Amino acid sequence: MEAKTPKRIPYGNTNFEKIRTENYVYIDKTQYIELLERENNDSLFLTRPRKFGKSLFFSMLSSYYDINQADKFDRLFGDLYIGKHPTPKHNTCMVLNLDFSGLNTASEEAFAVSLSGKIQDNVRNFLRKYEYLFPKGDIYREEINIEQPGVGSLRKAFNAAEAANKKILIIIDEYDHFANDLIAQGTRTGDDIYRHIVRANGIIRDFYETLKEGNKTVIDRIFLTGITPIMLDDVTSGFNIANNLSLKKKYNEMLGFTQEEVGTLMRETGVDPGRITVNIELLYNGYLFHADGEHRVYNPAMMLYLLDCISADGAIENIIDDNLKTDYGRLQRLVQHEANRSQLIRIAEDNGIGADVVHRFSIDKMQDNEYFISLLFYLGLLTVDRDREGAPYLKIPNYSIRTIYWDYILRITEDCNREVAINYQQQWEAVKMLAFRNNPRPYLDYVSQKILSRLSNRDLERFDEKYIKIVLLCGLFRSNMYLPVTEMEVEHGYMDIYLQRSSRLPNIPCEWVWEIKYVKAGDAKSRKSAVLKAKREESRAQLQKYRSSHLFAGRTDVRFLSVIFIGKDRYEMEEI
Repeated sequence: MEAKTPKRIPYGNTNFEKIRTENYVYIDKTQYIELLERENNDSLFLTRPRKFGKSLFFSMLSSYYDINQADKFDRLFGDLYIGKHPTPKHNTCMVLNLDFSGLNTASEEAFAVSLSGKIQDNVRNFLRKYEYLFPKGDIYREEINIEQPGVGSLRKAFNAAEAANKKILIIIDEYDHFANDLIAQGTRTGDDIYRHIVRANGIIRDFYETLKEGNKTVIDRIFLTGITPIMLDDVTSGFNIANNLSLKKKYNEMLGFTQEEVGTLMRETGVDPGRITVNIELLYNGYLFHADGEHRVYNPAMMLYLLDCISADGAIENIIDDNLKTDYGRLQRLVQHEANRSQLIRIAEDNGIGADVVHRFSIDKMQDNEYFISLLFYLGLLTVDRDREGAPYLKIPNYSIRTIYWDYILRITEDCNREVAINYQQQWEAVKMLAFRNNPRPYLDYVSQKILSRLSNRDLERFDEKYIKIVLLCGLFRSNMYLPVTEMEVEHGYMDIYLQRSSRLPNIPCEWVWEIKYVKAGDAKSRKSAVLKAKREESRAQLQKYRSSHLFAGRTDVRFLSVIFIGKDRYEMEEI
């Protein structure tokens, strides 16, 4: 029997037609078309974190409904669910795609010109694409070129469609991109620009009012997608904003990959699971958008990145793609607010927080605690956990996202303490001594002397074992020599830090288990302090339990270290 040709991995590819016609693997999500068509509202809205498959999904919808692609239906959809169960609306619409990324947000005037130009270009392409259906398509395009009506050019598209007796499907991708850019500026000017263009008689309000007009005549459906619901409150009165599908149970798995779908990806692409030396569920799974959702899902871009690395190089260089890291600048303004900064640290320490998700909010409420937490959810930095004791709980989705928190907190520490400046080369050299010389002291010295001892008195108010662990973990993770895991469960408790050697460096001689303790300087004025003595005994006992666990049975390549930090400028260590 002839071996099946492996399919290509569509890492970074969001073009549905290209994926389906150039031998890329495609995870079938077309069954959701039926659900979307059953929605009563003609305008549908969906948020998901960055790089979560939104653009590919809406590219698929575009191919399904586009009247110009009717002759390609069998090739694109024939073996998929919707190809076997087509709806009456397939290939019956003209599709107008609008993308609000890349707009100029330097000033209100620059934004208006940029938005107007982008809409004009999209409408011009729309008229050219369907010119054969319009009685006078060239005239409509000429009118746009002469009048340059900006948002008003949409009416030309509506008039053309009405004359052709055809319906329009409108897809708006990254509807909130410019709003997120303005928020990230962290300036009053940015806030003012947002308010002027979105509210009152602003150009964004005019845009949605124009869509509302078209919805009465030629628009069949409108799909909006983005990262956050930041503008829903502000544009509602200008446009009867869509039915928000983001947190509905039945759409929980519409984007992202379930465990079963990950298995399909590997089989179809010929990636041998035996070559994957990392725990992919720990690294990339965990997203849930409704507490009763059937399955948690993997971040699709992260998963495709992993498979692409394995397929091309046989190993993964970094567990998280740098392109997927949430831009620190987008949170920088928000964490300048002391309450938000403290909340971010608390979430990192506890791996989550008791809170519910706010379905919609305005820029005016961004500093409020509940809205800040919800923003972390929409950015993909938190996800829904199963209710705990009847109360909603949000948790960090997976290990990869946890490392982003560690990095945030180290950056916050630098931003808030002028004396703290992370020397990443020195940090790397210190971890190298740990990894290849089994000497933890250089790294502990670096953290103690260069970071912890230089913290402000304000930071010391929340200084504890959890905070120390986060600072330690960030440097250990950045080194790429270890896969540091915190609070890993063993039958005798939870290890503070477990340093697994990186799959890239199998020649690292030892892995480590660290137990971290903290004692206030005033409680440990001498080595004979009762508090210090109790901490030593507690740490030794815990490490002995971990050593005797099933996880380390028979292993001689694991070492166990007790580290007790005293105040902010001393520590003692003992290998057990």
